[in-house]
Amino acid sequence: MSAIPLSTTETIEEPPVSLWRDAWHRLRRNKLAVFGLIVVLLLAFTAIFGPYLTPYDYLSQDLNARNALPSMSHLFGTDDLGRDVFSRVVFGTRTAFLVAVIVTFFAVLIGLTLGAVAGFFGNPFDRAIMWLTDVTMSVPNLLLVVVINASLKSPITRWMEARYLETLNPFYRQTIWVDFILVFGSMALISWPPYARLVRAQVLSIRSRPYITAAQALGLSNWVIIKRYVVPNALGPLIVSVSAGLGTAMVLESAFSFLGVGVNPPTPSWGNMISDGLRVWQHYPHLLAAPAAVLGLASVAFSFLGDGLNDALNPRGSK
Repeated sequence: MSAIPLSTTETIEEPPVSLWRDAWHRLRRNKLAVFGLIVVLLLAFTAIFGPYLTPYDYLSQDLNARNALPSMSHLFGTDDLGRDVFSRVVFGTRTAFLVAVIVTFFAVLIGLTLGAVAGFFGNPFDRAIMWLTDVTMSVPNLLLVVVINASLKSPITRWMEARYLETLNPFYRQTIWVDFILVFGSMALISWPPYARLVRAQVLSIRSRPYITAAQALGLSNWVIIKRYVVPNALGPLIVSVSAGLGTAMVLESAFSFLGVGVNPPTPSWGNMISDGLRVWQHYPHLLAAPAAVLGLASVAFSFLGDGLNDALNPRGSK
């Protein structure tokens, strides 16, 4: 009995093409981007859990160990009040991440909304929003932050003190929230214009696509079209800009705290720690080196990650 040959056709099903999966594969091949991603994840973990893992409280003082050099008991040494510098740098990571994430979130929210409106609806919205963008970018960042802090901090602090005398609620004595609110607000006001310009440029190129015309022909409202089709297709370049913007926000917060218009002591911030260390760096260089090195590492990591995301999300970079 002869065997009957079977004619079978094997088909190999390939997974569907995905922009995000392909971008992830390209990102993994970029060693500098992977390094930046690892550092960013470590900083995020430190910001969330670090203060609970440090051997000392960031406010605890040991006057018998003032200005101690780095050792096994104090990895980064101590400051002039005997506070552990390592614990303060770790808590400063939380301050930097909190400011960077919240400021970037509100800046992106403002820029995304205004940029989408300007690019999709055109004049007169486009002209008015771009005028506002140009005016905001023409004002020096430091000047705007100083004016906001100088004009609002004292009235808010006096109001909180009056509320404390009326209610005896200890919450009103925590003026650190005033610093954070003013820093968040002022930095968001100076950070949204680049996002608005980027989104506007993306929307201008998207609104003439055939699927937008088809959605309009089906009778969908402009806001539904913007929400479902325009904004999602403009997110690629925006993600790259956000990754770089987080690092920029950290550096800005540190710069403002260094100049005394950001987060003020005793709350640790890399900026005010650098400011304190700069006064005595010749005698105690570790007080300057520790926060400056961490800030530099964070800035470089976000820069590498932003460049890697730009290459990964750029379709022309695929081979």
